[in-house]
Amino acid sequence: MFAGLRRRVFHPLHARLSGSPRWRYWQELERSQWLSRDRILEIQARRLVELVRFVYDHNDFYRRRFDEAGLNPKQIQSPEDLRRLPILEKPEIRANESSLISRGFDRSRLLEFRTGGSTGKPLRIFLTEDCSERRNACAWRHDRWTGWEIGEPVAALWGNINRQPGLKERLRRSLLAPSIFLDTMDLTVESASRFAEECRTTRPTLLFGHAHSLYQLARIVDSAKLTGITPRGVLSTSMTLLAHERQKIEQTWGVPVHDRYGCEEVSLIASECGATQGMHLNIEHLVVELVDDRGAVVPSGDQGRIVVTDLGNLAMPFLRYSVEDIGSLGADLCPCGRGLPLLNRVDGRLADYLTKLDGARVSGISLIENTLTRIPGIVQMQIEQASIDRFVIRVVPGIDFRDLYRAQLVAYVKLVFGNEVSVEVVLVPRIEPERSGKYRFSVSRIAVENAL
Repeated sequence: MFAGLRRRVFHPLHARLSGSPRWRYWQELERSQWLSRDRILEIQARRLVELVRFVYDHNDFYRRRFDEAGLNPKQIQSPEDLRRLPILEKPEIRANESSLISRGFDRSRLLEFRTGGSTGKPLRIFLTEDCSERRNACAWRHDRWTGWEIGEPVAALWGNINRQPGLKERLRRSLLAPSIFLDTMDLTVESASRFAEECRTTRPTLLFGHAHSLYQLARIVDSAKLTGITPRGVLSTSMTLLAHERQKIEQTWGVPVHDRYGCEEVSLIASECGATQGMHLNIEHLVVELVDDRGAVVPSGDQGRIVVTDLGNLAMPFLRYSVEDIGSLGADLCPCGRGLPLLNRVDGRLADYLTKLDGARVSGISLIENTLTRIPGIVQMQIEQASIDRFVIRVVPGIDFRDLYRAQLVAYVKLVFGNEVSVEVVLVPRIEPERSGKYRFSVSRIAVENAL
């Protein structure tokens, strides 16, 4: 009853009183997802043209960038035309933060976000309240694909939780979005038990969190025989969801996992629907390209660097921004009937790729997947490349782990990287998450120029 009241009364009323575009934009997105792909691409192209005209007239950084590339903004009519603009890299953002803020925006009145910074210095991202609400509307659309409905409670596994929200925030959550949290920096049987008890009271229909943290919680729930967590759907995000983790999560709660991909800089990029044939790209909000190390667009199905253009952030625009992830696009339409194109998969971050002695790159996620499916007795694992010829493998052993498996791990890494490398296997009680609360399966301590 209360969920319906929130959805039908409180959310529309809040949108009207606050002037927030979230409710209106969400309704538009609910309709546009069922349009033909060509029609959605027309919407994307129109928004791109509007963005380019705006940034050329109001943003010093991009006016210089267009002029140096010999580009007239009126020449940009489609994502294909935009490819003549250089790719935007993180160091450029740090060096040009002031000129990236468009004229007419007061920085002190903008919302500020920071990236996690696990692969280097964090970025500062600025946007308007209006842009943030539009991003939230995008998330609503994709959240509903899990079976959750607006106004229903959410249970989230996250890091660095605000444990003492103010009165205004507590009231907002109660009236609009009831939520409970489990801190991934403190994921234990005791904290999971308290979380399960809160779930029994609040009855959240969506379980949301870092992919590996959801897997860890599923293991704790099974081993401790905890009850009370009964979601209608599970939404994983923030890191690659491995096949065995998906299987464990779905077995524990008996509902499908919907994977999601995004980043702080541009928010939601792609999400799985119920068909799980890939992740639908959020193209009313973004332009997404996949390019090779020379900047050329790669064919559908081939690996490439993910490059995005945010169509909604006018305060601090991101045009052709390299998010430093590797993935591949799908060529087919999804059987669900949505016109949104598909991202086949995300294969990991550039910083998570490891390097052979000859300079070739190897996906750390692929190494983990292959190892976990071949060698039993491993609960968690992390591969660190300390130098070009030295690897450290941290293993959280299960009760059936044997010394023989340690030798198999060493042999597998040497098979991939060469007999010349040294490999140390270290047994640890747990793999610690990053400061953001996320886990990293592979860590490279060496700098490499090219991504692919």
